[in-house]
Amino acid sequence: MGAANSLSSRVDCQELFGAIGYSRGSSTPDTATVSDPQTGRPGRSHRASAEGDKRTLFERLVEFLSPGPDSRAQMIENFAEAEHRSLIEPESRAMLEGVLRMADMTAGDVMVAAPRMDLLAIDAPYDELLAAVIGTGHSRFPVYEGQRENILGTLMAKDLLKLQRAPELNLRTLLRPAVFVPESKNLNELLREFRSNRNHLAIVIDEFGNTAGLITIEDVLEEIVGEIEDEFDDADAETGVYALADGSMRVAGNASIAEVNHAFGVTLPEDAFDTIGGIVSHELGHVPRRGEVTRLGGLQFAVMLTRGGAVRWFKVTRPAPDSVQPASDELGG
Repeated sequence: MGAANSLSSRVDCQELFGAIGYSRGSSTPDTATVSDPQTGRPGRSHRASAEGDKRTLFERLVEFLSPGPDSRAQMIENFAEAEHRSLIEPESRAMLEGVLRMADMTAGDVMVAAPRMDLLAIDAPYDELLAAVIGTGHSRFPVYEGQRENILGTLMAKDLLKLQRAPELNLRTLLRPAVFVPESKNLNELLREFRSNRNHLAIVIDEFGNTAGLITIEDVLEEIVGEIEDEFDDADAETGVYALADGSMRVAGNASIAEVNHAFGVTLPEDAFDTIGGIVSHELGHVPRRGEVTRLGGLQFAVMLTRGGAVRWFKVTRPAPDSVQPASDELGG
């Protein structure tokens, strides 16, 4: 039995030293078992390999005894262990896991669906275009002609200023070429193209060539770094209610109901919910979607922006007194 164990130990040691480039009974790397290439300079291949591997004997031994992860699941477990041992911050772990997850995601997974896309019509008057830009707060818009499926190009919101200074300009001259990608486009590849082409918006098409939605570079990056604060966000703001140029108000989804009541002079109930987003979601019976409109307490709430399953911003207006209001307006007056 002891002889068998001894033989097994010798075999294990031989395999170990063989794996790290040393032979039994030698203090130098085993080069006798490596044949030189038949062509070219003698020994060139072996010397290049030795020069390319700068690891020490100890490093190679550690790698042999403790190999790296064999799967993404093991890598994620390693990230969790590193965070537990305070080797990396929780934010770093989340980003690393986001990078791994993004490798398996496609444009269709994170795009804004076609019915929720904010588009501009090529033949719309300037005032209508400006109102749409102010109302949505986006910096880029797909522009269509006739049907929404017929995308002509992309308009930068700042380019509308050129129309204001020179009304004789044709809107078509301000459009930038639209970029189209399939739903199956890998997010890693898409991010690489966004960076190389300096383009931040792409139209996603399905297998039949129809418009499935749109995706921005921000949508892709948020899969890695988490939610990116938009240009409306102000972490130090004392209020969640802001006046817009068209006379309406922009209200944060997490604004308190008391704040909304004070700003608009209404009496929405404050006992059941803390935020305006909570009470609107309750009235709708589901999480509000971007572009969705509802009326409550004599006010009209249009969803401007949603993130992470919650409303970030509402556009709030007072409907005309003679307009028909749904039953949800009975709540709070």
